[in-house]
Amino acid sequence: MESSVRSMTGYGRGEHIAADRKFTIELKSVNHRYNDINIKLPRSLISLEDKIKKHIMRQVFRGKTDVYIGFESFSLDDVEVKLNDALAQAYAGKLKVLQEKLGLEGGSFLELTAKFPDVITIEKPQKDEQVIWEALLPALDEGVARFVAMRQTEGEALKKDILTKGERIKTLVAKVKERSPLVVEEYRDKLNNRLKDLLDGVDVDPQRVATEVAIFADRGCVDEEITRLESHLVQLADILEKGGQVGRKLDFLVQEMNRESNTIASKANDIKIVQATIELKSEIEKIREQVQNLE
Repeated sequence: MESSVRSMTGYGRGEHIAADRKFTIELKSVNHRYNDINIKLPRSLISLEDKIKKHIMRQVFRGKTDVYIGFESFSLDDVEVKLNDALAQAYAGKLKVLQEKLGLEGGSFLELTAKFPDVITIEKPQKDEQVIWEALLPALDEGVARFVAMRQTEGEALKKDILTKGERIKTLVAKVKERSPLVVEEYRDKLNNRLKDLLDGVDVDPQRVATEVAIFADRGCVDEEITRLESHLVQLADILEKGGQVGRKLDFLVQEMNRESNTIASKANDIKIVQATIELKSEIEKIREQVQNLE
């Protein structure tokens, strides 16, 4: 399985000259929810548009990609000059009539006739599509290869950054996990002391205290959320290491991580857990922003 992770932003350029024909390909992309490929090319290559798009989609799976294709020909084979004999004769005939009517001196009408519209036209003859495709393909492959390489370089940088933030989240989750049972113990001690003060030395009913502590512990218990967050962090690293098209998977995973951190924050009865949760949510948000850039 592919191990690289790709960004959705990138640029690539390819060029190839074959049989006096020069093909230039440029690709650039930005983030997009789907795989949106837009191709701009000369009219003479319009029949190849679908083929070009399918070729690019074999290696590009997500993002908004603009593709610009240039084509120059230095070959006479790609240019055909056509003469409209009937039109030329008609123009020349009318010029001769005009000459006689105005009593003008005689002369050659060749240069003047050639200047009239549609007498002489220049066309680019239709060439074998397969021949053009084979000449275009090296430039296309070069451009796509460079384009993908840039996306991979940026993707690997994003992967490294996300994993670093994942380690930071792991540390914060460990703090919450360590702090959580201590909050219950501190509540028990505070409750005992408060009751002693209120009862003015009268013995406190331990069963009553135990019941109150149990209710407090149940309301503030975040064990399940911590366990799920730890599992999500393992999945985060695993998805990134496997690589490929990870953007949508990570987007869903980050939503789940954010849900668990919100639940911890709502249950927290301790300032230290609240502070850790604020940092936790901040790191998750940073990962979410980075994930939006991944293919």
